[in-house]
Amino acid sequence: MTHTTFVQQQNFDKVIEEIAEYVLNYQPTSKEAFTTAFYTLFDAIGCGFLALEFPECTKLMGPIVEGTTVKNGCNVPGTDYELDPVQAAFNIGCMNRWLDFNDTWLGKEWGHPSDNLASVLAVAQYVSQINQSQGKPSLTMRDVLVALIKTYEIQGNIAIENSFNRVGLDHVVLVKVASTAVAAQLLGGNKLQILNAISNAWIDGQSLRTYRHFPNTGSRKSWAAGDAASRAVRLAMFALKGEMGYPTALTAKTWGFYDVHFKGQEFQFQRPYSSYVMENVLFKVSYPAEYHAQTAVECAIKLHPIVKTRFQEIEKITITTHESAIRIIDKKGPLRNPADRDHCIQYMTAIGMLYGDLTAEHYEDKVALGDERIDQLREKMVCVESAQYSKDYLDPEKRSIANGIVITFKDGSSTEPINIEYPIGHRRRRSDAIPLLKDKFLNSMKPTKISQTNQSTIQSLYESEEKFNNTSVTDFMKFFKI
Repeated sequence: MTHTTFVQQQNFDKVIEEIAEYVLNYQPTSKEAFTTAFYTLFDAIGCGFLALEFPECTKLMGPIVEGTTVKNGCNVPGTDYELDPVQAAFNIGCMNRWLDFNDTWLGKEWGHPSDNLASVLAVAQYVSQINQSQGKPSLTMRDVLVALIKTYEIQGNIAIENSFNRVGLDHVVLVKVASTAVAAQLLGGNKLQILNAISNAWIDGQSLRTYRHFPNTGSRKSWAAGDAASRAVRLAMFALKGEMGYPTALTAKTWGFYDVHFKGQEFQFQRPYSSYVMENVLFKVSYPAEYHAQTAVECAIKLHPIVKTRFQEIEKITITTHESAIRIIDKKGPLRNPADRDHCIQYMTAIGMLYGDLTAEHYEDKVALGDERIDQLREKMVCVESAQYSKDYLDPEKRSIANGIVITFKDGSSTEPINIEYPIGHRRRRSDAIPLLKDKFLNSMKPTKISQTNQSTIQSLYESEEKFNNTSVTDFMKFFKI
């Protein structure tokens, strides 16, 4: 009896079955979902361009063995790399995620759905190269948007009601699962192959959250998603070669995912798979700040003129926030590196107050170790939970990420409370965000070595969704090559 025959005689876990059915059969129709996907794609690539300015990121990029070349390789935007799809996915994911500036999703679990763009772009290129070598057409960028909508939905929908961080697992497990499913479908997998691939993603070694928390916060959190995306491509390609799957990867007693990682509890779901996540995704528009602190930074910047003139008079700073922010980014004591600082609400708030802005450079040692006022302000800050903010954060109709700040001075006076419920990247503020997203992307492209001709072509695609949709994947990626 072959492995394939053995697997076909078993029923796959319902969760695995539903993901495969969704990937194979769902056709998104929501115009809002497609338009939002269009913006998420350019935004994630732009975040990658910004990261190319940081040697700590670029030192990890390129082929595993320097000088390796790959026939019909996949392009990595803003570079001259042509890599196999597994390594291309790592490169794209590493650069897009490095600065913590790409879009995000918050539920009982959180994460960054555009992390999946790494696998989608790499596999779409790979498939298109093969197609064209066989006289077949390339996939189009509309196909890429469909794939993105599906990866966002799988990752985000599972995250709404299921907390992986509470059991010590990093949220990139959902990048791996979503990317594996969609990569297998893009590669032409049938239902059994897709089921096999998904099951392997669930039983694969999952990352601990060690690198996101004190005392071990470190730069791995910036390449973990690229690692997950590349692993997804590898698992999908294995499945297309006939590698077997594991039907009860989740529910098997003792050895399944639920018993090993979730104390035997099965996943809960709020809604069926559709295009809900893409429609409600959260953009980081102006500040590369961990998303629970986005509104805190907005509040802080409003207070910049006061802090600038009354710094010595400050007695106390009260940040009113929600439970998740306190649990994840309320940090005191030394911050050892940029990865530590961009997950500290006090640090980000202090920067906003002192500089009237927050950029990736503000997390570097030059600023952090060179401006003693930052730690002086941090020592005066206290985070207080608002029960209403915590409730609204979990409300599926609101999905707010609220923060408020009050400064108390030594004479007993205080500022008027500044409270912001929804960051500018929220769906409720989408119309304000779109022009800023365009500026963010176009400005990110300027320092790259992409030719002016290609930059103009890329801008024309940004300004015409229809033209973009009809562009082949191979042509699109060539415009981003240096």
